[in-house]
Amino acid sequence: MRQKIVAGNWKMNKTLEEANILASEIMGMVADEVKGDVKVVFCTPFPYLLPIKNMLGNNPRISVGAQNCSEHESGAYTGEVSAAMIKSINVPYVILGHSERRQYFGEDGKLLAKKIDVSLKHGLTPIFCCGEPLEVRERNEHESLVKQQVEESLFHLDAASLQKIVIAYEPVWAIGTGKTATAQQAQEMHGVIRKHIAGKYGQQVADSISILYGGSVNAGNARELFACPDVDGGLVGGASLKSREFTDIIKSA
Repeated sequence: MRQKIVAGNWKMNKTLEEANILASEIMGMVADEVKGDVKVVFCTPFPYLLPIKNMLGNNPRISVGAQNCSEHESGAYTGEVSAAMIKSINVPYVILGHSERRQYFGEDGKLLAKKIDVSLKHGLTPIFCCGEPLEVRERNEHESLVKQQVEESLFHLDAASLQKIVIAYEPVWAIGTGKTATAQQAQEMHGVIRKHIAGKYGQQVADSISILYGGSVNAGNARELFACPDVDGGLVGGASLKSREFTDIIKSA
């Protein structure tokens, strides 16, 4: 059975004091209210990874994740953070290929393949993001683009390595816009991704990979989205910065 995951992408938000309060509130609510085996991940800004991890202690349900890492192992890359650095503080997850990284920092499939490789080499679990902007969907080319994104960055891996990846489908037109893909649209695209993986690696491998939905997930739509057979949780943006709403989303998984 695939792991249900709800990851909060805090992006570039919160001071350390605010981050501590948010994490503490969610920890308490999850302990009191959340049943089942859903995995929760706080993807915090780099300065907060270690403080939040230390706050969590050995919490079996909640982990932390970085929002990015360098494709380089080490060296003269001022301002960058390597996979080895992230692993050295025992942070297990890293988001790679978020649409904002693709749009604002020009990250493409070839670069992301390098980031995937270096992350896996150091024992991190990448949360690999893929998805289409509005103009691509309006041209009815969204399926081919998402397949291409998956192929370029993941299809060089062997089956064992691929199974260490979490995929997040994020329709770019639904991120921070208040628009959300319908449950039917989300299921269709998650099904396309899983079928595409099955075509190369076989159905058993495809069925083992958690595919998250990311795109204006909130407490009101999470239950319907997460009920889709190929949707295994969410990568949550703005709503993850509100402890009550994020906990309600977790409870929907």
